[in-house]
Amino acid sequence: MSANVLLVDDDHSVRQSLGRVFESEGYSVLAATNGQEALAILAQTPVDLVLLDLNMPVVNGWDAFDQIRDINPFLPVIVITAKPNQHQAAVEAGATAVFEKPLALPTLLDWMKRIVTEPLELRRRRLVNRETFCMPSALAASA
Repeated sequence: MSANVLLVDDDHSVRQSLGRVFESEGYSVLAATNGQEALAILAQTPVDLVLLDLNMPVVNGWDAFDQIRDINPFLPVIVITAKPNQHQAAVEAGATAVFEKPLALPTLLDWMKRIVTEPLELRRRRLVNRETFCMPSALAASA
């Protein structure tokens, strides 16, 4: 897997541990501590996938998400959050997928692989229909 992943989380240990896991899976990982840093990276570096925390200082995840969508509406964004009940808001905003912390790493890695290989036409159709790429059964039951 040779995809650039932007990991945005204000928690150093999350960035460090997830970064190591993603790199071991063959991803090139760029890290940002907040939305402002993420937007600066996106302005200079092509990215295939963004993993975005919501609760961060400076520029929070929701504000960063809106700006990412303005820059590139087709860039896949996985929302990763410790804040419960964010699935519906994330779907309405156009998130590709939503994961609540603590993360189920095998499932996340599987989704990441499927998302970065998703054909652009399917991604366009999903965005028009405001659908997540895939939905965990636990979240599907509560949606």
